[in-house]
Amino acid sequence: MLVETSDGTCRDCGGQLEIVGADDATLEIQCTECGEGAVVEPDYFDDGGIRYWPEAMVEFGEEL
Repeated sequence: MLVETSDGTCRDCGGQLEIVGADDATLEIQCTECGEGAVVEPDYFDDGGIRYWPEAMVEFGEEL
């Protein structure tokens, strides 16, 4: 799932971020250009955790 560049970009190269994993407390992001990755909190993109995290949980979250 790609992150809108208006919501955040790679700290190293300014490239577009992609969410590549999620769980109940974190999002795993990776730059589509340089490959740099990080694990961040669900509200990392200043959206209060209501835009990207729910969609990521549907796509990547573990089933109960």
